[in-house]
Amino acid sequence: MKKPFKKTKIKRKNMPIIISPKHKILNTLSDFGIVGIGSSAGGLEALEEFFKHAAVNSGLAYVVIQHLDPTREGILPELLQRMTLMKVVEAKDDMLVKQNCIYVIPHNKTMSIYRGRLKLFEPVIKDGLRLPIDYFFRSLAEDVHERSIGIILSGMGSDGTLGLKAIKERFGIVLVQNPASAKFDSMPRSAMESVVVDIVAEAKDLPKKLNAFLNNIIEIEDKPKAFSDNMKAINQIFTMLKHSKDNDFNQYKSNMVYRRIERRMSIHHISNIVSYADFLRDNPTEIKLLFKELLIGVTNFFRDAKLWEALSSKYLTELIKRHSDKDVLRAWIPACSSGEEAYSLAIIFKEMQETMPPEKRISLQIFATDLDDVAIDKARKGVFDENISVDVSPKRLKRFFRSEKNLYHVSNDIREMIIFAPQNLIKDPPFTNIDFVSCRNLLIYLNADMQKKVLDIFRYSINEGGLLVLGSAETIVDDDKTFSQLDGVQKIYMSKIQDKKTFVFHANKDSDEIVKKDFIKKNNIKTLTKIENLAERVIVQQFAPPGLLVNKAGDIINISGHTGKFLELPIGKTNPSIFAMIKEGIRGEFGRAFNKAIKQKKSVTISEIQTDAKQSVNRLDITIQLLSSPSVLKDLVIIVFSEVLLERKNAKGSKHTPEKRNINERTLYRELQKTKENLQANEEEMQTSQEELKSVNEELQSNIEELQSSNEELTTSKEEMQSLNEELHTVNAEMQSKLNNFERVNSDLKNLLNSTEIAVIFLDTKSRITQFTHSATTIFNLRYGDIGRPYTDLTSSIIYPEMKNDITEVLRSLVSVEKEIRSKSDIWYKVRVMPYRSLDDRIDGLVITFLDITVSKVLEYKMRKNEVKSQTLMNSVSNIIISISSDERILSINKSAELFYRVSEALVLEKNYYSVFVPDVLWEKVRTVIASLSKSKASIDFKTTEKDNSGNIKTIDWQANKMIVDEESVSDIIIVGKVCL
Repeated sequence: MKKPFKKTKIKRKNMPIIISPKHKILNTLSDFGIVGIGSSAGGLEALEEFFKHAAVNSGLAYVVIQHLDPTREGILPELLQRMTLMKVVEAKDDMLVKQNCIYVIPHNKTMSIYRGRLKLFEPVIKDGLRLPIDYFFRSLAEDVHERSIGIILSGMGSDGTLGLKAIKERFGIVLVQNPASAKFDSMPRSAMESVVVDIVAEAKDLPKKLNAFLNNIIEIEDKPKAFSDNMKAINQIFTMLKHSKDNDFNQYKSNMVYRRIERRMSIHHISNIVSYADFLRDNPTEIKLLFKELLIGVTNFFRDAKLWEALSSKYLTELIKRHSDKDVLRAWIPACSSGEEAYSLAIIFKEMQETMPPEKRISLQIFATDLDDVAIDKARKGVFDENISVDVSPKRLKRFFRSEKNLYHVSNDIREMIIFAPQNLIKDPPFTNIDFVSCRNLLIYLNADMQKKVLDIFRYSINEGGLLVLGSAETIVDDDKTFSQLDGVQKIYMSKIQDKKTFVFHANKDSDEIVKKDFIKKNNIKTLTKIENLAERVIVQQFAPPGLLVNKAGDIINISGHTGKFLELPIGKTNPSIFAMIKEGIRGEFGRAFNKAIKQKKSVTISEIQTDAKQSVNRLDITIQLLSSPSVLKDLVIIVFSEVLLERKNAKGSKHTPEKRNINERTLYRELQKTKENLQANEEEMQTSQEELKSVNEELQSNIEELQSSNEELTTSKEEMQSLNEELHTVNAEMQSKLNNFERVNSDLKNLLNSTEIAVIFLDTKSRITQFTHSATTIFNLRYGDIGRPYTDLTSSIIYPEMKNDITEVLRSLVSVEKEIRSKSDIWYKVRVMPYRSLDDRIDGLVITFLDITVSKVLEYKMRKNEVKSQTLMNSVSNIIISISSDERILSINKSAELFYRVSEALVLEKNYYSVFVPDVLWEKVRTVIASLSKSKASIDFKTTEKDNSGNIKTIDWQANKMIVDEESVSDIIIVGKVCL
């Protein structure tokens, strides 16, 4: 059993005791804050520094989550206890969290918090990646909301990042150790890249900065009228945000916006809203950070698992059945943040698609948009940290992701289903003909008027029978006639029959500022409206003819009265141009008159245009005039529609008889024809004098209908180009990686060749030097500057006159040549000339190697010399000498044997010894004697009686000797015979 560390005064004597204003912290956090601290590799030193400088009576509770060895008990509580006067304990299940205490996660456990009590579980993942920090931080955010404080210290990987997002969403506080001071900076950097961190500092400075942050919040919250009394400064902040990021945060809920502004003020220790506005004006970077803070881009894969289960098992299946006549379903994910929601939908649909019969498969096109360009860029890449394994099952990770360097890359078949694009949902044109919209947890941040506008956009965008999914805290009123509720718990709605023509999208972002002033006061300050203004509005709406206000390009700025008889929405994405919306029968004449009114700067009227073929009595007068005053309306065009009933005109006076009316009509028709001819002549003259404008005009005229109906396709093309650009960046990175690998391999190959001390020269097909090893410089007079020169320009020390011919022959025949040559200094080389084959099996030159064989040549010479000596000695003696192998083959005989047996050595070599030299009657005897030699004896004597070459019988004394080279080699036998006289 381990002995606990003794708590001695000596170890604590120099420890700073920091006392914080406890009552202030408690008032700030409504009870007390709980600090979750996550660390892994190198985190012990950071933890010690943190608690060494932490306030002893801060009123906070600390929970330490560290990556611990699951097989060994830790001593982290004892180590931390030496650094602080606060009580440090190892957490136990259902332990109540108290102030001014430190709780450490036990080894091999997963921990969460619920209602202020710690809950311990067995790890869900026994082996592999564990993310205990993310798990605890998420539960901390859910349990204590704005009282949650997350701190990330030194560590490897990305654990804690998702948890910090959850804390940030709940208005908690996020602190990160400065990566430069961390032993391992992966975790701090991952956190800083994913969320707007409130405080970044060294571990020892984090407690002090956290304390100052909390104290500064009090100073602001003690003045509830701080914002209402400084609306001018608030409006200045909103104006700076709008100019910088083109988004109006006046449309967001005031409480949420003010709290986020307070957060940024606390970070910079600014308690006055006017001072913060001045600070923003002088620091553009702070505007970007405030903008990111206000966006609250928090999301994760398969967020709310029950919703995705309901969609995949029921509602998406029913949606596909209702739209079985389509080839492609269209989905829209507004406010997609970094793309997890869009990818989750794509994965769910891909799994459903694989279960469908091939002939009934419907594809899905997802449009994912967000206001934050940075989030969209991240979503496009489809690269996520390893901590997504908390939300994505191992099966899906294997099927739809590619793991690479601790990152997960979305597979191509999922990525190709989604188009990511930046979009301001409030101001930019919406997508149309949509079958599925998922907009979760956006409406809760918008005020009531803006919520209504967003829902109007969805009503217009979603097809009949399409689905709308909202967040758990969002809803649609029960008496809504355009949506029916399918699932009240999961907030799933279905679009019903609706008249989409009643919705007109105001695309011009400044239209409201140009036409009228909007004096909407914040904080329930109502706008006073004069009675005469209301009267004028009633007169304009009920008695004035319908009209439009457009700019010179034809973009609609404002609509007055009922213009449905003259305008209609084009098919496809909304186009705010008058030329796209005006009805076909009016379009031709209207376009010419519009251009004339702008060119001549005077009022132009088109009289009595027929608007309805079935009711020929209906006629339309259109008046078009370029405005020059008042100044706010200068260079805008007003268009007034006046409907005329000719029958009523005729009824007023009998002089307008049908005959005269026909004559007038024919006269007007001729004048119209003449006008058309004049316009055509003017157009031709203009085309002749301005070829460049003609080309542009022809292109616009030929493509205008296509552009009106395919604006979304252009968005797709833009996305494809962006995707291509990303691919080019990826290819560039891959090429750079390959180049580095090539340099490494080239270096390895050079070192390998140099280590072999083999001289190698590489030639191209024109016999020019492309590369050589260092050893080649001892043969040829080579320098690295000689690369590219013909080898014939070099001098060498070898005697190899036929080298040129051999090189030519190898290039021609592709057959290698191998020779032994000598140098002028008596060094022998084995030269090998071989074709150089590339990886694609192409002959790309030659490789010539020079292997130093001087030692082997010397040994060869000595062996030959010894062989000659042995042969001379054998032939000089009178005894018969026969050499045989262990398998009885004749290896050699001397001259005496040739004379005695009258045979030639060349004729008996490799033949059986017994069949050539031993008489049949002596076979058994001689074989038995020689066989006994192979067992143990090195030599043996025996006699035979044989006939010599003259036929005389001779007695021969034989001695058989075994030649032993080494223990493993097969021995030869030397048989020596002396003829007795």
